[in-house]
Amino acid sequence: MALGFQWSRGFHSDDKGDEVAGLDLNLSTTGCNPFFNVSTSDNDLWPRSVLDETRSCKKFKKTPSADESVDVNGSLYGDGSNGSTNSLSSLPRPQFRDHIWTYTQRYLAIEAMEEAALAMMGGEVTETKEEGSGDGMKLVQQLIACAEAVACRDKTHASSLLLELRANALVFGTSFQRVASCFVQGLSDRLALVQPLGTVGVLGPASETMAFTSEKDEALSLVYEICPQIQFGHFVANASILEAFEGESLVHVVDLGMTLGLPHGHQWRSLMHSLANRKGKPPSRLRITVVGNCPERFEAIGEELKQYAGILKLNFKFVVVERSSLETLQAKDFNVEDGEALVINSILQLHCVVKESRGALNSVLQRLHELSPKVFILVEQDSSHNGPFFLGRFMEALHYYSAIFDSLDAMLPKYDTRRAKIEQFFFAEEIKNIVSCEGPARVERHERIDQWRRRMSRAGFQPVPIKMIMQAKQWLKKVQVCEGYTILEEKGSLVLGWQSKPIIAASCWKCSS
Repeated sequence: MALGFQWSRGFHSDDKGDEVAGLDLNLSTTGCNPFFNVSTSDNDLWPRSVLDETRSCKKFKKTPSADESVDVNGSLYGDGSNGSTNSLSSLPRPQFRDHIWTYTQRYLAIEAMEEAALAMMGGEVTETKEEGSGDGMKLVQQLIACAEAVACRDKTHASSLLLELRANALVFGTSFQRVASCFVQGLSDRLALVQPLGTVGVLGPASETMAFTSEKDEALSLVYEICPQIQFGHFVANASILEAFEGESLVHVVDLGMTLGLPHGHQWRSLMHSLANRKGKPPSRLRITVVGNCPERFEAIGEELKQYAGILKLNFKFVVVERSSLETLQAKDFNVEDGEALVINSILQLHCVVKESRGALNSVLQRLHELSPKVFILVEQDSSHNGPFFLGRFMEALHYYSAIFDSLDAMLPKYDTRRAKIEQFFFAEEIKNIVSCEGPARVERHERIDQWRRRMSRAGFQPVPIKMIMQAKQWLKKVQVCEGYTILEEKGSLVLGWQSKPIIAASCWKCSS
């Protein structure tokens, strides 16, 4: 069972505070460590790892962030609707002891609800139930203490904690034990790469190209089939593309990454079927240009799509632009023709271009802007995993993936091997990259939808509101994943969440006039 981490989205830091949002979280979530003595001195309130990080940082503007607020009303994943923005901002910022107390109360409440549910179903509550809540909170405290020890480069203390964590974080345990096992792997990898005290930074592994294995392939396919995240992105993207292509004869899709290299081209099969059967007549030609570093894989998918286009009697052309990085893209790579309606599709891809500075992503977006797309569909994880400090990212990721593993609990039985494959070969890979890597090797740099709005606006794009909330909710009922998933409209974007915890966001853009 996942602990009830709560996020409120009532307000965000301003544009000037973007680059230090992660720092604010880092300070608030580790501000009063139960493993340290509490002192009246301001400096003594912070763990040494935080102080070391902040001393080496330039002056920054501390802005309260919605990411830091914790709902203490006992709900597992609240919707953040209780109280106004002003009332939230006027409250004192919760300290670390408040977080631990809140998590403890929620964990005990959830255990009580489970016991009641078992009693209603005629089940028996075992004697180990009383021990379960204590073990769960001990696991939370050990995880955070280990993260702090790793941040402090205290290898001795971190190693001893990792030994205990490996015994308690079980791959087939509760949802929180399972997510903890992934974070343990990440912490272990990071500890092996840290430099000795007195040096700066982490010895990150060399940046690697995307490697596909049979396990990862299977895990990605299972995520697509079982979890709604990718299907949600495809549904919203295709609806926006069909609207942009209405009445157009020559249509061109530029696909960045082809949804992580998902086999069979599911998104484009659906689009091709819709185009072939649209009112009036189908387009005289559909061209799909895929950008990525796996040309053989993309070509194989392209051959499948060509065969499907033949069945639909659709004039279809498939092109692969091989690039190891989107940063090397040029507008001339796409051979855009006169009279061609072009759209750009990016599903879970652009966050890999985000770096410590804004320059890399902004450069890519500006080159894409030169293509003058009718629409630019952007689907990304809606969470802040790109903060400047390790402890902040760790806490953000722990909240986010706890919700995902909680949803997997509701969708698949405890000992289902499909769930283990999804968790260990897909989500665990993301977690380990966020936790253990730095520099160019850290590519899972997820950001909140508000941050993407600022980035897209700076690159010359303006939002196109997605006005299909009812259709999206009907789609969610149709796919019948399980109860608990929600779809909300937020400032023209659609956000898929689990128990109101944002998971993935879809937005649509066009070139500013």
